[in-house]
Amino acid sequence: MPPEIRTIKLKMFAGLASVNCYLIKINANFVLIDTGTSGNRGEIENQLEKAGCKPGNLNLILITHGDLDHTGNAAYLRDKYGTKIAMHQGDSGMVQKGDMLWNRKGNPISKIMKPFMGLSKSNRFTPDFYVEDGYDLTNYGLNAQVIHIPGHSLGSLGILTDQGDLFCGDLLINTDKPVLNSIMDDKKAANLSIEKLEKLNIVNVYPGHGEPFPWDFLTEVKEQRVEE
Repeated sequence: MPPEIRTIKLKMFAGLASVNCYLIKINANFVLIDTGTSGNRGEIENQLEKAGCKPGNLNLILITHGDLDHTGNAAYLRDKYGTKIAMHQGDSGMVQKGDMLWNRKGNPISKIMKPFMGLSKSNRFTPDFYVEDGYDLTNYGLNAQVIHIPGHSLGSLGILTDQGDLFCGDLLINTDKPVLNSIMDDKKAANLSIEKLEKLNIVNVYPGHGEPFPWDFLTEVKEQRVEE
């Protein structure tokens, strides 16, 4: 039986935007991809409870990148559910120091956002382990592998299941239509990440912001690539 994917959409910035977390059910166990902001804590706990996720059956929390809206509840949920947190080491300082520009060159948008996007001291954490490109997740019940897709941040990663479901973090968004995220710290790396994804067997894409979509938008993405 293929895993069951539940999209947990959490509002942020007083409802002006939202961020997605993805709860994947494999038989009686779960893997959580991203965790929202600490302001969403009650909502994500409620969604996990409704899905049947409880202490003892959450196998792993996977973080696609170190930004506040994806990591804000990671430490809390790790403690509550007795699980582990995994992410790419390239973004480790973002969650340990609470600095979204820790590993970024920065641009006008990110510099404006920095005062509002730092992980508070009480929510900072050290991951239990780091994952690299090609890391196999079958030991955690999920037939999937990690794909390193830098661009939005140095340590951005995706998770690609055997069924062709790609959880891409903030490399791609679909708030209006499927496009590359306009907030890129390294445009060359982002383009190389897309080239890497083109070679993989992807069926559906689950972005950090906006609606999931099929991968057959590939031609449009080629035309919309950010200029280096």
